[in-house]
Amino acid sequence: MYSDGKGNIFEDTSLYVTGRSGWDAVPIPDDEWIELPDGGQLYELPGRRGIGIDVETGEMRLCEKGWAVAAFIPPAHTGFYIAAYETAPDAPTLPLFCYTAAGWHDDKFYVPAQRIEQDIRQECAGFDDKKVKGGVKDMLSAYPHNRLVKHLAENCALTYHCPAARNYFMGRWECPIPSSPACNANCIGCISFQPEEENIVSNQDRLTFKPTAAEIVEFTVPHLETAPYPIVSYGQGCEGEPLLMWETIRESIIEIRKHTPKGSININTNGSKPNAVRELCKAGLNSIRVSLNSVREHIYNPYYRPNNYQFSDLAESIKIVREHGGWASINYFVFPGMTDSVDEYEALRTFIRETGLSMIQWRNFNIDPDWYLGKIGVTDTGECLGMKQMLELIREEFPDLKYGYFNPPMERINGNYELDFAHF
Repeated sequence: MYSDGKGNIFEDTSLYVTGRSGWDAVPIPDDEWIELPDGGQLYELPGRRGIGIDVETGEMRLCEKGWAVAAFIPPAHTGFYIAAYETAPDAPTLPLFCYTAAGWHDDKFYVPAQRIEQDIRQECAGFDDKKVKGGVKDMLSAYPHNRLVKHLAENCALTYHCPAARNYFMGRWECPIPSSPACNANCIGCISFQPEEENIVSNQDRLTFKPTAAEIVEFTVPHLETAPYPIVSYGQGCEGEPLLMWETIRESIIEIRKHTPKGSININTNGSKPNAVRELCKAGLNSIRVSLNSVREHIYNPYYRPNNYQFSDLAESIKIVREHGGWASINYFVFPGMTDSVDEYEALRTFIRETGLSMIQWRNFNIDPDWYLGKIGVTDTGECLGMKQMLELIREEFPDLKYGYFNPPMERINGNYELDFAHF
């Protein structure tokens, strides 16, 4: 497929679509395609020509008819290949979205991907704007002085259409708790803060205040008491690193548990402060999700650019949660050609064994592929297994390790992992 630069997409019948693994364009096996899921979108990629396989000669060549096309695949799905294209020198840097390969067959759009998670909590069809806006009105009325509720309402739910915030205002499932305006990492692809000198912009503005424990407790306790399959989660895309606010978080956890034993208390974090994680576990933290682009330090560091912590702290934080009987996930940024490299696969096997990891959330990496690889200085990604085979090999070796896309509620943590989420 190609775009005319005006939002119109056409089929080039002289070329079969290819995918990208690392820097390389490769054929995509027939059994790795699925229909573009509901909620998926197509993007034109300005300044980029798609790479296809000539139907007659079998040789790879560029599509000169228009700009390359990629797909955004919705949450709960993991992509196997990036869109394959050649970038012109003057092409703009792409914004912070995922760019999965996409093709057209029998009047339908297809993507190489797999549904990795049955949870429906971020399905487009499940959101009702009228209910979201009604919930916003009710919560702002119920908590008129709570800065966090105001932030979640006016910024997250109504401006950015954040699925987690929208779910909160619909009274269900996972409730976000932005906690920290500051961060101890300088991630290249940070969605809430980009330096002025960069040529990309952040997707949203970062939290601008330090919430109090009382503000957190005020709206989370009612959620835990009334929502189906309730979770409250510190650490969101609209903030910095929550562990920098661990004293406030500890105080709020203690107070929450004085009021209700229900639901799960989770933290989404970079895992940089193991001692803080230990204190939170003592207070009642149930689960942790540590975000990372790689389990190899020399790939992790140039992306996260950590301040005052080391890569080894991530594994230590996960071990501490497991030692306290908690659930530990990694938010694993999937970049085909890097994530499924043989070197990464071997490092991941070691990481799983050493940490006792409970779950991998296989999440698509939202970043311009060329920009990312250039920023971290990778010119050769090495031999690759393919994402489909990588998923199969890890599952075969670690049958108790769960795959998913979202933080599980306590009902799943306690053993009924295969809950029928279609009835939420």
